[in-house]
Amino acid sequence: MLNTLIQVALGGAVGASGRYLTGVMALRLMGPGFPWGTVAVNVLGSFAMGFLVVALAQFGGQRFTPFLMTGVLGGFTTFSAFSLDAVALYERGDTMLAAGYIAASVFLSLTALVLGLLLARGVLQ
Repeated sequence: MLNTLIQVALGGAVGASGRYLTGVMALRLMGPGFPWGTVAVNVLGSFAMGFLVVALAQFGGQRFTPFLMTGVLGGFTTFSAFSLDAVALYERGDTMLAAGYIAASVFLSLTALVLGLLLARGVLQ
């Protein structure tokens, strides 16, 4: 368990650093005004998650899953895990459950963010 936790922590540091550098690079290349860095990490992370889930299964690399998928990609973007979960539900034939998961995740996350903003503004201002 401790070994797995260390793998996740180290991978998370790599992923978070990559996310930061991607955001800096996107800001320098594209300028402010649109969250290009966030789009980039979400797309790149989702692509990497799709590739890794097949490659690790194909080549027996499940022992690298905590470091690569949970750590690196989790630190880079959790959107990749969301994407994998949604597609897995769809591929196993649970189309309505996949659609519900997507809708609930987006709606509830945006609602929670707005509630957090309102609460912080009400308490801290």
